[in-house]
Amino acid sequence: MADLYRVDSLRLSLADMTAKQLFGAAPHIEILHGLSFTIPKGAVVGIVGGSGSGKSTLGRALVRLLEPSAGSIHFDGTDVTHLPEPALRPLRRRFQMIFQDPMSSLNPRHRVGTIIAEPLRLHRFDAVADRVARALDQVGLPRAFASRYPHELSGGQRQRVGIARAIALEPDFILADEIVSGLDVSSQAQVLNLLEQLVRDLGLTLAFISHDLSVIRRLCQRTIVLHRGEIAEDRPTAELFADPQASYTRELLDAIPLPDPGQVWA
Repeated sequence: MADLYRVDSLRLSLADMTAKQLFGAAPHIEILHGLSFTIPKGAVVGIVGGSGSGKSTLGRALVRLLEPSAGSIHFDGTDVTHLPEPALRPLRRRFQMIFQDPMSSLNPRHRVGTIIAEPLRLHRFDAVADRVARALDQVGLPRAFASRYPHELSGGQRQRVGIARAIALEPDFILADEIVSGLDVSSQAQVLNLLEQLVRDLGLTLAFISHDLSVIRRLCQRTIVLHRGEIAEDRPTAELFADPQASYTRELLDAIPLPDPGQVWA
């Protein structure tokens, strides 16, 4: 299977504002330390790690919300590492992101229909109203929800609006950043089932960021474990659970609560 993403020796540094002096620029701290991996077309890849591991920074680099300091990112054969915004803009339709907190990523002053339609108009799609209605159908929301505001929806419904906004543009790749961490168990299961269905029906490639390996196991075929900005493991998910190689992976597995205290992951 051809690769949609190829990442080579990726490094990314950000300004450390906590160490900034009164005068002068803030020093930079390296977050990602030479990461290399691929994401095949149609794959569902999990990116997992604890707080500060660099997983969200990596995700934002993949969709070029952050520009790498060194290394390269190729998207479907195109080097997007330092691509200027005018050249990057046509590609942005092809890689979309679903954010962790839908309440902060959805404009509270806009109705749901406007929120989904805005990127469609930005990228000059035709038949916008029909595309909005189809996106709501695909995420299991009534079309009447197009006239509602985000505060009138439940957390799970708001997250479905975020998913609808992403898939309305018919992207090739979606980055989902901790999108079920704020939901109850029932809503989590519904959203994960929805993502599985969309990947299958729309032929999407998905990168799913989470700190919870039990969620990763449920959804992802392959898992990249990040620890302090480096890849600790990159293996098929079933193999990773059956025989974790890195001590950090074992620590993450041990942190997952199990119904039976005597039970182990297998």
